[in-house]
Amino acid sequence: MSAPRSPALSLAVPADIVEAFAPALIDWQRRCGRHGLPWQGTRDPYRVWLSEIMLQQTQVSTVLSYYPRFLARFDTVQALAAASTDEVMALWSGLGYYSRARNLHRCAQMVVSEYGGVFPFSWQELQKLPGIGASTAAAIAAFCHGERVSIADGNVRRVLSRLLAYEGDLAQAAGQASLWEAAQQLAPLAPSLADMQAYTQGLMDLGATVCTRSKPACVVCPMSGLCRGRLQGDPARFPVKSQRAVRRHESWWLLALLREGSDGAEVWLERRPAPGIWAGLHCLPVFASESDAAQQVPGGLDAATVLPVRGHALTHRELRLHPLSVAVSGDWQPGGPGQWLPLSRLAEVGMPTPVRELLAGF
Repeated sequence: MSAPRSPALSLAVPADIVEAFAPALIDWQRRCGRHGLPWQGTRDPYRVWLSEIMLQQTQVSTVLSYYPRFLARFDTVQALAAASTDEVMALWSGLGYYSRARNLHRCAQMVVSEYGGVFPFSWQELQKLPGIGASTAAAIAAFCHGERVSIADGNVRRVLSRLLAYEGDLAQAAGQASLWEAAQQLAPLAPSLADMQAYTQGLMDLGATVCTRSKPACVVCPMSGLCRGRLQGDPARFPVKSQRAVRRHESWWLLALLREGSDGAEVWLERRPAPGIWAGLHCLPVFASESDAAQQVPGGLDAATVLPVRGHALTHRELRLHPLSVAVSGDWQPGGPGQWLPLSRLAEVGMPTPVRELLAGF
């Protein structure tokens, strides 16, 4: 099994861990793991794929509300492929990491146009689809077809780095590739479909509920006797990362232009450019300063109502949003591309959560 990234230094997994890890994990998952999640118990690649994309960097509790709504609207990959971008982004609004939604739509269209509506079976082939990396492909191949390939997302890398007391730098591609290779060594030998499903789910469950980022619950961990990090006395020291992303702070001014239209109050929305924050979403016009925003409306700042500042956290950025509200006449038209949309129809378009919450107050 080749690594998904650049070549790495060899990581030899101790024989006792190779022998004991998979059986212990499978047994623990069947007894103590999570069961009854709406995407469990299916071999439908569409449903497994959808859940895996939604769960990337998103809590299960959040996905639980989005997953059934998404399936209710797009119950097949064909239905998703045929949808408009706005329909997809509207249902995705609030989940964040919106490039996932764009890739989701592109992937569905490729599955329909190039694969006859049937997802590829193998781990290797699945990675040819937009937005499906090595670990997501492994999850689909393992859950749906029992292929002996292990996931190795961020949670799993944390689990394995502690299990092996791995000193490699996971801020580097080589360190991640070494743990990918270790994950493949640890996968069960000659597994049944049921074993691969329990094993893959067990890796997810162990990272999410026991071997957590802070305060790992070593006393209830099924790997406590094998874990080299625990035996060294400080499992939370792993994983090792030399580079930490520096959070940037930015201030944005949002201009809420409002008018009375034939269907009630309307707001002016512009589509955010790609690439960038909220790319492809409908948004209030964004400006770098209050004066820049005021120059875009008749009457300037005197005509605007200054609304309370809102904070919004992104992965590596903190936004300070300064909303300005301006009522304009029905025949006034802003410069630049955009559209007037009735406030009653905001649910029809993809929109950043803080902007949607702001407009809900009008």
